[in-house]
Amino acid sequence: MPRMSRRTLLRSLAAGGAAVSVPGLLTACSSSGGDSDVSNAGKKLAPWPAYKPATGPEPDLAPTQAGVQAGYTSYPTDLVRSVARTPDDGSTIKVMSVSFGTPPKPASANRFWAAVEKALGVKIEYTIVSQADYQKKMATVMAGDADSLPDVINLFSGFVLPREAEFVQRRAEDLTPFLSGDAIADYPNLANIPTHAWQDMGRIGGRLYGIPLERPLPGSTLWINQGMFTDAGMREGWTSEDFTAVAKQATKGRTYALGAAQGSLFGNAVHSAAHNAPQGWAVTKDGTFQPGWADERYKAAIAFQAQLRKNGSYHPDATSISQIDLTTLYYNGTVGSMQDGFGAYLPKYQEAPAGMTPAAALPYSVGGEPGGIVAARRSFGYTVLKKAKKERIELLLRILDYLAAPFGSQEWELVHYGVEGTHFTRGKGGAPEPTKLGEVENNTNLPLKYLAEGPQVLFVPGMPDAVRALHAWQQKVVPHAIRNASFGLQSRTNNAQGTTLKALLDDTVTGIVAGRIPLSEWDATVKRWRDRGGDRMAEEFAQDYAANT
Repeated sequence: MPRMSRRTLLRSLAAGGAAVSVPGLLTACSSSGGDSDVSNAGKKLAPWPAYKPATGPEPDLAPTQAGVQAGYTSYPTDLVRSVARTPDDGSTIKVMSVSFGTPPKPASANRFWAAVEKALGVKIEYTIVSQADYQKKMATVMAGDADSLPDVINLFSGFVLPREAEFVQRRAEDLTPFLSGDAIADYPNLANIPTHAWQDMGRIGGRLYGIPLERPLPGSTLWINQGMFTDAGMREGWTSEDFTAVAKQATKGRTYALGAAQGSLFGNAVHSAAHNAPQGWAVTKDGTFQPGWADERYKAAIAFQAQLRKNGSYHPDATSISQIDLTTLYYNGTVGSMQDGFGAYLPKYQEAPAGMTPAAALPYSVGGEPGGIVAARRSFGYTVLKKAKKERIELLLRILDYLAAPFGSQEWELVHYGVEGTHFTRGKGGAPEPTKLGEVENNTNLPLKYLAEGPQVLFVPGMPDAVRALHAWQQKVVPHAIRNASFGLQSRTNNAQGTTLKALLDDTVTGIVAGRIPLSEWDATVKRWRDRGGDRMAEEFAQDYAANT
């Protein structure tokens, strides 16, 4: 079993993104004057920022327009400079973001923090909020006085915050004049953020209020122990029947083929996508929105998972184990697979013990149809700015432009690894390797990457074969990615009730797969969801979709 620190596990969870989201409930936040009209229907829409790719090192493995990422089998030797001048004015900026790491050392004793401040030319007061406390903290911030807001706020996509769009429209700076169309050219690294990220972030009332954190197309992924699954009979082109047989064969004694964490619905996202069920919402050619939960393929996926559990292929604690503890069980061989975000590939490869090869599983086919994969929201949250004078907003945008530096740049290396000789040394091939100090002073514990970040690429230091395998996997599965049609769209009902209503569905899925609730209850649950607000969401999403197209 590998030696796993809590820091390592938290880093793994952070990299995976919102693969397992367990949203709690917040008291709805609304303005004293009632809800704002956040819909894009009937509004003049701000043009998306004009995309201009940054210049930098050519990738070894080419990206595609369809969504396959650029791959680097080695670290670039000649780093480019992506920012012409220091953003500074010497002032203090207050920022707030979610965090998946341990709290950093204070600024006065943190050389990484000091290096970033020097590069930016400002002092940073950072409110770092753990994922566990994020919703509660945001409820306080959203209900507070406008003057008390931080200058820069990360709105994390892992949770639905009630009235979030209304809060942003009321309290955040309208960035349309600064970023829409060709205006973004003043911030070259922000202009390097692909249009798909802005679209999945979406407009509010026709305007641009945030800067998206771009993410790759693949979302929730089944990460397998390749050796264990291959020995149990896994092969390319497998069917759902093959998957069932492999899961049975790989489950022996206290070893289970399938691991799952609390809130993951036994890995339902992966299985519903393999069954080609819509992921959240589908839209027809005439613009009608249809909920995936009412699709027979989604119900079939639940039944398939229930049979896998009945066969004993799931770890018995699949409804109660944390994602962090599940990661430990995956590394030590207790479970042969786990659902996680695609972005978890880096810790998966770096932390796997000797002799274990992690791999992203190819989806199985169902009834002769190739299986799909989950298409992630291409924006892992977004960053908004407190209302301020024009000069202040321009300073904050210059700072975010620096943080959004692309892979292969000097600025990216500083923000992600710190100072050479202090926080990292050069390993084989020139890739940064953290020092002891770099293991505690870094971009996980001081999570600047959740304020702004350049487009992500495929890169695993010292593991070119892993990069090639991931790139080849993406080429096979990206054509079968199933996108939630509601990404980037506004629905007042979803903003207010979406979290509560989704919990009704999720609890039923978990109960059916666990054997506590009969499958026959599913249709009644979907009807309750529709009656209580689901059908209203469909109408509102359809209106917003029509406005955006």
